[in-house]
Amino acid sequence: MVQKYQSPVRVYKFPFELVMAAYQRRFPTSPLIPIFVHSDIIYESKSEDGATHVTERRCTLDVDAPRLLKRIAGVEYLYFVQKNTLDWRERTLHIEAYNESFSSRVVVREHCSYTVHPENEDWTCFEQSASMDMKSFFGFESTAEKIAMRQYAASIKKGKEIIEYYLRELEAEGVTFIPRWSTPSTSAMVSSAKAIPTSSSREEHSRAPSGPAEVLSRSPEDKLDADYIRLYLGELSPLQESCLIRLRQWLQETHKGKLPKDQHVLRFLRSRDFILEKAREALCQTLTWRKQHQVDFLLDTWQCPQLLHDYYTGGWHHHDKDGRPLYILRLGQMDTKGLVRALGEESLLRHVLSINEEGLRHCEENTNIFGRPISCWTCLVDLEGLNMRHLWRPGIKALLRIIEVVEANYPETLGRLLIVRAPRVFPVLWTLISPFIDENTRKKFLIYAGNDYQGSGGLVDYISRDFIPDFLGGDCQCDVPEGGLVPKSLYHTAEELENEEVKLWTETIYKTASVFKGAPHELLIEITEVSSVITWDFDVCKGDIIFNIYHSKRAPQPLKRETLGSHGLAGPSGTNVQVIDRSWMLGQDYSMVESALTCREGESIQGSHVTRWPGFYILQWRFHTPACSVSSRPRVDDVLASLQVSSHKCKVMYYTEVLRSADFRGSMTSLASSHSGFSQLSAATTSSVIPGNGNTHVAHGMAVLHPESGRTLKKMEGNPVMRNVFPPDKLEVRSGSLFHVSVS
Repeated sequence: MVQKYQSPVRVYKFPFELVMAAYQRRFPTSPLIPIFVHSDIIYESKSEDGATHVTERRCTLDVDAPRLLKRIAGVEYLYFVQKNTLDWRERTLHIEAYNESFSSRVVVREHCSYTVHPENEDWTCFEQSASMDMKSFFGFESTAEKIAMRQYAASIKKGKEIIEYYLRELEAEGVTFIPRWSTPSTSAMVSSAKAIPTSSSREEHSRAPSGPAEVLSRSPEDKLDADYIRLYLGELSPLQESCLIRLRQWLQETHKGKLPKDQHVLRFLRSRDFILEKAREALCQTLTWRKQHQVDFLLDTWQCPQLLHDYYTGGWHHHDKDGRPLYILRLGQMDTKGLVRALGEESLLRHVLSINEEGLRHCEENTNIFGRPISCWTCLVDLEGLNMRHLWRPGIKALLRIIEVVEANYPETLGRLLIVRAPRVFPVLWTLISPFIDENTRKKFLIYAGNDYQGSGGLVDYISRDFIPDFLGGDCQCDVPEGGLVPKSLYHTAEELENEEVKLWTETIYKTASVFKGAPHELLIEITEVSSVITWDFDVCKGDIIFNIYHSKRAPQPLKRETLGSHGLAGPSGTNVQVIDRSWMLGQDYSMVESALTCREGESIQGSHVTRWPGFYILQWRFHTPACSVSSRPRVDDVLASLQVSSHKCKVMYYTEVLRSADFRGSMTSLASSHSGFSQLSAATTSSVIPGNGNTHVAHGMAVLHPESGRTLKKMEGNPVMRNVFPPDKLEVRSGSLFHVSVS
């Protein structure tokens, strides 16, 4: 198994030349790095002007491994080769390292870089990355891998401390400034370097195995700073930082710059014990769920019924001692049966989702208020009044459904659950619901029976006395409704509730479609006005597909009822419709107007096409079959790839809209296929345009002019959903929200 590591950007608030002087002092060996025994120069070269200095070293490492394992391996030390390329002109140091010992059994690669900070030329940035492929190791592969990762994580943590130690040492010796390199005719670079006291054996160059680094191809603003992680996300181990950055990079590659907020990405990693694949899968499912049900706009579109205002006994109430938002729920006073009978399960679910959305916003606000990372909240549940009425089966079913949805889409948002005044019937309720609660979440539950919560070890340990609610013996007035029985006159029939629930969850502009091998899904769009703009936004939920756009001057024949079976395949996961007649010839009856786009599972695609001709345009999602090699026999990789999609079936969730050319003014000429993640969880990013094919441009954002005032409305990723949900004159800045819509 290949283990990978990617560091955040670590910043030294010192000039590059001074950092290099500190770095040189760690060679040929350093007492601060016990594992680093010695290093010998095996190759060295300099350019004629002295601007470039290349050094290769053979480094000796004493790995802290069990004596038995060393004897089996037959070695006392491990050897690495490190190549440093120092460019004084560009002010960069690039380091490459690989293992010499056991290179046929283990492959280790490290990449490091020291560069000038993009916003402050007197600061220096350091990045590192590494990979380790443990092929075989005398039957101790798992043990050797764990030892290697432990040693590597320890050296990473020590790396910055070592550089800072030598910087302080230089300062104590009076060396606080080193002039920058310039051409030999105007520079005294050599004499300046000699002014720095170093031993004759110390070499002028880069950094050894205490840390690897990689020069990323992305722009600096896309990288995470180590100080930012510590201040806004909390203390993470080096390997946890690596998981966060790698998942963030994967999202950026597949969603082209639109990333969920770092706090949300970190929640999914924590909930999956920092197992990257599991966290990535869960996060992608959540982003698709949010888009399909427009959860991103829930706080703006959800009109809480008056019935909930009066009878839902929950609300936000200050914060706990750790600064977490505090939510109080008087479950024992709530008529769950009456609320379910009067509003239905789906209305209650939407209300709970809105509470979670508010909680995310409160966490951000409290992070700014208290100056430390706050990513979860505390829930105080009062069970006084809980009785058998609360064990009504449809009510339990609704509760389990809410728990399931919240667990899947809001992981690691509950920091602590305080349950007070638990009655005798509570163990029955707990037996019913506890199997559906994640084990890590259950560990956060604290349950108090009777009046146990009032003394030491009770609420005062977690909530300030000033904020303990009055109904629990505190002095703070609590505005949470007292509840009561919902009048039976407000109950609805089962049919009415069912219709309301269908309405709630079908009010989505997105449609789902199934794509089969040999049966693409096609959407017919008639264009009467030239230069109209066809926009699309779709997610590939399952499998890989190919997206095409065709044009035809004549309309396809309408589907006959008796042929619907061959042209329209309906299923629980989406429809499948084909409109291109089987007798049509490409190039004669219809033509392709855009290059085909291959879309992978988990990707979110957005784009648009400016039409050149009137007629009929066909958007087609086709099953993607991996191409085989020229050989008559298919490759093993191709066969395995074809088996990944069960039953040769793919699934897409899509939305399309046709805009008049006049409505599209102020935007880019057109929005083209761009892989992006349209989610309220995405942070606002700046617009960018890249030329594409024909009428198409790739875009990560678009600016649309208000049709009356002419003011610029920033429309994230060019997604037409924004215009449907928020009228242009209603858009406003909402600080602390998960997604900021701005009007400038």
